[in-house]
Amino acid sequence: MRFIGVTISDLKQGETINGIYILRKKELKETSNKKPYIDILFSDNTGEIQAKLWEAGEEIYNNLQLNVLYYVNAKVDYFKDMLQLNINKIRIADPEDQKEIGKFVPSAPIPPEIMLDEIYEYAKSISNTDIRKLVLKLLKDKEEQLLYYPAAKSLHHSIRSGLLYHILRMLRLSEKLKEVYTEINLDLLYAGVLIHDLAKIGELESNELGFSEYSKEGQLLGHLIMGICDIEKAGEELGISSEIILLLKHMIVSHHYEPEYGSPKKPMFLEAELLHFIDMIDARVYDFQNHLKNIEKGNFSEPVWSLDRRRLYKPIL
Repeated sequence: MRFIGVTISDLKQGETINGIYILRKKELKETSNKKPYIDILFSDNTGEIQAKLWEAGEEIYNNLQLNVLYYVNAKVDYFKDMLQLNINKIRIADPEDQKEIGKFVPSAPIPPEIMLDEIYEYAKSISNTDIRKLVLKLLKDKEEQLLYYPAAKSLHHSIRSGLLYHILRMLRLSEKLKEVYTEINLDLLYAGVLIHDLAKIGELESNELGFSEYSKEGQLLGHLIMGICDIEKAGEELGISSEIILLLKHMIVSHHYEPEYGSPKKPMFLEAELLHFIDMIDARVYDFQNHLKNIEKGNFSEPVWSLDRRRLYKPIL
């Protein structure tokens, strides 16, 4: 890496900085007096920040490339309770630095190959033969993409290998719950955790850096419906019992819990209920950890959209 700049997490209001960031989004807008400017979202492996390129029109906008590194000279300002960059100079990074773009991508803290191996151990521990066969087939069909897919486009676990990380933490939590609530059927709970979001591979189209957009099928159907279709297809191929297929389909279709979040039915058996809450716990823990990681103790975060715009507090303890 030839150029070393200020990371997003180290930006301080009032400074003029030189940085190197990935240009993730761009939008051509106008000020109140009709002057054009470009609204930009930059990211690196420490976070994201909005930026403004003033008095820049369509030609400059068209030349800006998404998902590549840029050198940026900018003033760090504060606007609507958030830091933002007012850009003085911007140019695309040199080819030698572009080769290092993977170092700037937010990624899961555990290597994906290690996570995948651990997930397969959970799947193989399922004692019911039909459930195990079905889950292993669904995993194998999407194994290659699992290594880099995010769990979302922009919300929780929207990082490279985020889907694997989300599934793994949910499995570990499921295992601990069994120690307290011994009546839990771990075959069903493990299966639900392992497959509940697998259809995000298809709902989203992602490159190997974990940058994703919704596919046509994702926009028209969503991963709940797509997941049910995957279970039906795999179950038919393997000759899985209709009861198991029905139970697993119910776990997928009910795990968002509310109709406004896509679930037409609420959970109707214990493991389906637990799947929803384990999913929510891991999503909430991720949101708190992600938004507080660069906050000093005793301070508040910026408003977090996914948490009802709450400002999160980092205790001094």
